[in-house]
Amino acid sequence: MYDYNLVEERDILCVDQKSFFASVSCIEKGLDPREEKLAVVADTKRQGSVVLAATAPLKKLGIKTGSRLFEIPHRNDIYIINPSMRKYLEVSIAISKIALRYVPPEDLHQYSIDEFFIDVTDSYHRFSTTIQSFCKKLQFEIKAETDIDCSIGIGSNMLLSKIAMDVEAKHSPSMIAEWRYHDVPQKLWPIQPLSEFWGISSRTEAKLNKRGIFTVGDLANYPHQYLKRDFGIIGTDLHLHANGIDKSKIRDKYEVVNPSICKSQILMRDYRFEETKVVMRELIEDVASRVRARNQLAKTIHFSFGYSDDGGVNKQYTLEDPTNLDENIFKVIEHFADKLCDKQALYRTVSVSLTQFIDEKDRQLNLFINEYERKRKERLAKTIDELHSKYGKGIVSRAVSYTDAGTKNGRLGLMAGHKM
Repeated sequence: MYDYNLVEERDILCVDQKSFFASVSCIEKGLDPREEKLAVVADTKRQGSVVLAATAPLKKLGIKTGSRLFEIPHRNDIYIINPSMRKYLEVSIAISKIALRYVPPEDLHQYSIDEFFIDVTDSYHRFSTTIQSFCKKLQFEIKAETDIDCSIGIGSNMLLSKIAMDVEAKHSPSMIAEWRYHDVPQKLWPIQPLSEFWGISSRTEAKLNKRGIFTVGDLANYPHQYLKRDFGIIGTDLHLHANGIDKSKIRDKYEVVNPSICKSQILMRDYRFEETKVVMRELIEDVASRVRARNQLAKTIHFSFGYSDDGGVNKQYTLEDPTNLDENIFKVIEHFADKLCDKQALYRTVSVSLTQFIDEKDRQLNLFINEYERKRKERLAKTIDELHSKYGKGIVSRAVSYTDAGTKNGRLGLMAGHKM
């Protein structure tokens, strides 16, 4: 057991906007999100499209985030709409501005579009006599100005505030819950399965289960030295978090050391292996064009193919010669995918990310590569990017013809019906 007297006690709030996307969409249409059945769907024209959000009455029918459009019953009292990201951002910013009335910007951390942390240790007493009354005041102002209901978790650190909000506040009539260090054995330790605990994936849960660890309490009381041996530094974090200790501070600014450009896709149905390659090509086209727009080259490629049941393949590869060409990236991914992926399995997710960027002008000369041909391909790719930007994607296709000698010649093809 850790000595909590040696750990700093702060007043951290984790504020979550209840059914945010669905609520905003309802309010925009003049509907009451507590009464109406509404689903926000990625694309209402595709039956396999994913449900991004649903109101509480619709969730009672079994439709939740991650469900598919074809699963929603055909009923007149169910609204199905496309997302409106501009409106969501406007409301999110408005709510954050309300919070900034009470704390300086360095004490607010926007965790996601519908959730943020604020450190009110030095400020809440200026506006309310207790932390609970301050939370009620914040809830009231957000509701009055945006019509959005909020759940608030109060904790001694970011971890406890987040868990308090997820586990208790969301299900409390007041939508407020407070967890302190002395609450850890009674409130934190009973949590199970472990994947319900913030920061533990299903894969990590399976590894812990094999060691006889099934609850957060089991994890908290498991010998730390064994966790560190088996999981490294993550094992230390797991043990600290299971005991309610989190030393991270909102004011500590996070610096992105290795930014990435990524794209992922949840497939509308179970795809076979060869079909996933087609989707992967489309994802690569997107990320590669974004790298080219920055006049940069990517050195490291990371990709994943997720099976429809569980698990999948993840691989990272660092190139000797950085690139921003679709074909080069796809060749690498296809090579490893053919070796690592189960050809008989069905797939539901694919993703690709590029990182370790350098400027094009800083590229080192490679004597084993035809520099003229490479530069020609890069110019061609940028020309296609410009045409896509001007006329829309799909306006330009890349045709390939074969000469008598059997070599390939690339050229641009403009779709019929469009003039340049």
